[in-house]
Amino acid sequence: MTFRFSSLIFKRGVISLLIPALLNAPLVVAPAFAQPMGAPTLGPASASDLSPGLERKLGEAIMEQGRRDPDYIQDPDVSQYLNRMARKLAANAPGGAPEIEAFGVRDSTINAFAMPGGFIGVHTGLIVSAGTEAELAGVMAHEIAHVTQRHIARGLTQQSQSGHIALASIAAALMAAFIPGGGANLAAGLAAFGQAAAIEQQLGFSRDAEQEADRTGFEMLRKAGYDPNGMAVMFGRLMKASNLNEGRGGGVYASTHPLSIQRMTDMQNRLRQFPQTRYQASDEFWFVRARARVLQATDPKSLRLAIDAMEEEALVASRESGSLAGVRQAASWYGISLAQAALKDHAASVKSFARAQGLVTSSPFIELQKIDLDIAGKNIPAAYASAAAANKRWPDRRSFALRVAQTLQLMGKDREAATFLKEQIKRWPTDEPVLYQMLANSLEKTGDQVAARRQMARYYELMGALPAAVTQLQQARTLSTDFYEQSQIDVDVRQLSQKLVDNRRQLEKFK
Repeated sequence: MTFRFSSLIFKRGVISLLIPALLNAPLVVAPAFAQPMGAPTLGPASASDLSPGLERKLGEAIMEQGRRDPDYIQDPDVSQYLNRMARKLAANAPGGAPEIEAFGVRDSTINAFAMPGGFIGVHTGLIVSAGTEAELAGVMAHEIAHVTQRHIARGLTQQSQSGHIALASIAAALMAAFIPGGGANLAAGLAAFGQAAAIEQQLGFSRDAEQEADRTGFEMLRKAGYDPNGMAVMFGRLMKASNLNEGRGGGVYASTHPLSIQRMTDMQNRLRQFPQTRYQASDEFWFVRARARVLQATDPKSLRLAIDAMEEEALVASRESGSLAGVRQAASWYGISLAQAALKDHAASVKSFARAQGLVTSSPFIELQKIDLDIAGKNIPAAYASAAAANKRWPDRRSFALRVAQTLQLMGKDREAATFLKEQIKRWPTDEPVLYQMLANSLEKTGDQVAARRQMARYYELMGALPAAVTQLQQARTLSTDFYEQSQIDVDVRQLSQKLVDNRRQLEKFK
């Protein structure tokens, strides 16, 4: 059975069986927000809607599984960029917005989606297809608007038998993940859920809902300082590419967000109400775009095709004038260097990097690639020096902190690495789970096996693998001979075990 959805399909892993049924409707979370002036009024959320708290729980439960999917992009540079954009837009939502968490998905289809609880996924294909930063922000704003207007809650709680089946089936499937060995049960449960009839129709958005999201998103885009024309341009491109009108035809995003002539005309009319203004886009967009193109290429053939595309873009940009042309060239050669590195062609990657480096005076992406090329070339001391300097220059970029720790470990300085990693964990206690995994590795090498397993437990907890986290703590307790430490571990085990129980109880409410 094929499902229509404005959502990600994780192509591998158990989550692929859940999302198609759940995510036809972008997002929800938050108290009832004010309707934007001029937007069609769908009415306030009814008493039967999911409460914001329960909705967040549902979204977190889905994400706990999704973060372990191979197509979930755990790239700090892409993640930080998408989240900065999402939060900048959400800060300008009429009436306010809930907490938003954006993440990338390795998928070449042009798509974005919102989930219960404020989670927004962006396919690499959408990033790559965007011609400007405002076009990407326009789609993001539309998805956030689905959140603020509570469209998912309405879709999931429609008073119909199939709507109840959807909620009950989602809950039952997710509950299976919160018991030891639950992964297999989850896969079976979600496979059965994927066959539930009428869910596609239940979660489809009405024209009014899409227009409401357009108008709300337009206001967020404009107030956040992005060119509001970006939304119209991107939707026009999607409409043309899919040869689509009123929901019939090709592309993924267009088929789940029917791009009618009426909606396009409405956006164009709104644009005429505001004077033309020069908007300053970030250089970072072009580097993230190149990085996304390489991340979505999963085999040598697709990497070579990516190189060809970026070489063509670099050639086009070289014929243009202005600072933006130089940035676009640099980003293209940066991406080419990334792709060549992925193909293990170190010499070619170094040459392409040199071309990128010569086109910009300062870029964290260029500096990061320099560090990675030094690591690949086994010049670890130079990589460490560059990483340490870049970490001081761009202290808010997690990728440089990760490289400092990585190079310390590669030099065999695990005690220094452990000290450094503990400092970073204080700064980003939940944003970068791999910090705990790296700390566990260094602690293991320095002989502190108990602490290593406790840190791995924290890593698994953040990744949503709660039974695995409990197992790590149990191993740590067995290895410990210190009564006080054993008592602390017992407390941690009880807390995690209680969290498993609480998660199941929360999901029971959906039944």
